Amino acid sequence: MNTGVFGVVFGNRDFFPDHLVGTARKEVKAVLDELGLGYVMLAESDTKLGGVETFADAQQCANLFKAHREEIMGILVILPNFGDERGMAETIRLSGLDVPVLVQAYPDDLDKLDVARRRDAWCGKISVCNNLYQYGIKYSLTDQHVIRPDNAGFEREVSDFAAVCRVVRGMKGMRIGAIGARPGGFNTVRYSEKILQRNGITVVTADLSEILGRANRIKDDDTIVKQRIEAITNYAKRGLTPDESLVQMAKLDFVLQEFVEEHALDATALQCWTSLQQNFGCNVCTSMSMMSENMLPSACEVDVTGTLTMYAMQLASGSPSALVDWNNNYADDPNKTVLFHCGNWAKAFLPDIEISNAPILGSSLGVENTWGALDGRTPASPLTYGRISTDDMQGKIKVYIGEGELTDDELNTFGNRAVARIPDLQGLMQYVCRNGFEHHVVMNASRTAKILEEALGNYFDWEVYNHDKG
Repeated sequence: MNTGVFGVVFGNRDFFPDHLVGTARKEVKAVLDELGLGYVMLAESDTKLGGVETFADAQQCANLFKAHREEIMGILVILPNFGDERGMAETIRLSGLDVPVLVQAYPDDLDKLDVARRRDAWCGKISVCNNLYQYGIKYSLTDQHVIRPDNAGFEREVSDFAAVCRVVRGMKGMRIGAIGARPGGFNTVRYSEKILQRNGITVVTADLSEILGRANRIKDDDTIVKQRIEAITNYAKRGLTPDESLVQMAKLDFVLQEFVEEHALDATALQCWTSLQQNFGCNVCTSMSMMSENMLPSACEVDVTGTLTMYAMQLASGSPSALVDWNNNYADDPNKTVLFHCGNWAKAFLPDIEISNAPILGSSLGVENTWGALDGRTPASPLTYGRISTDDMQGKIKVYIGEGELTDDELNTFGNRAVARIPDLQGLMQYVCRNGFEHHVVMNASRTAKILEEALGNYFDWEVYNHDKG
């Protein structure tokens, strides 16, 4: 998933060969075209070969970027030669853009170190980064200090950087709907609304009675109820779900959809139990699953920072996320664990999805009041896991992330379930417990921990622990 537009600035310096800039333009365009990414760059006629060397060049490039500020999600700094260190920093500063920046530099060839063909971009990149640092501009680096655009690794670097840009842009101004009070027994999902707001994330609250009241006012035979029942049964097999439960699910689904649209929400966190079952007579899991599948992540138990994590991972990977419990050991294997929830994971995780009930809740609330939970097993796939949490005691946002895999190991139980294999799982559990993280974690079928670390740690200044690095 590569969408969006980059601002591209080519560095140049008067005593280095100019023709290198022209070649770089063609090579970088080819990479961006291959990835399906748009770009904004000076024309070759605007400045010397379309590079930035003087302050006047920087002004011209900055004005171009300003004109496209709503489109540009990130900036590529390309150094075909040493480049003008001030020109790069001035371009970004004058543009007024607050977006991620990736700095690339070309390698030299050992047989081309004469005056007419040498680049010295290895050294120039250090100088450019030094200036960006002085100007307070945050930036990303390629894994290799110097790399050619026609190197296959550069295409991966740009694709990953595009994902970083999606996370940063998507998280800024994010709006989360917190519907209902957190369950009384779940202090673990407490969070700081003020810390989130300071980081540009708005929480829109609603009492659950408002949602249930609106749902109860819809007549059973209303056209919208029939439409939503059709959408629900097209999404998942109904199994043994009674007609009256489908009607209740449909009403609730419609009202939630209205609420999301009315408040322009990017994600929701719902009071999924026990008020819903006692006062409305069904589970909301299916609706939550449908929202998550449609890239509007929804977390249970009013886990606001849980759904925030789901959204971040979704932005990084381009695929749905799921909120899960770190639930059980897997026999005696120290690096395997059972991931579980009553039944609200996105369909992407559940190929054999079926609407069912929630036996654990049903034991105290009556199984007949818990229809709407989903049943399904997640098959083997790549795994990125993690958690964003507000730490009120220290006034900060902290994160842990890592990668592993979901396996096809035998697992005989109900609900939404998966088996995960994670290197040094015991060490991870030590970290989670010692640092006061929640029992909820988020999973995504991808390998995006590095992208999340860069986006959340570098561009948001959140405290990030990457378990893969130890």
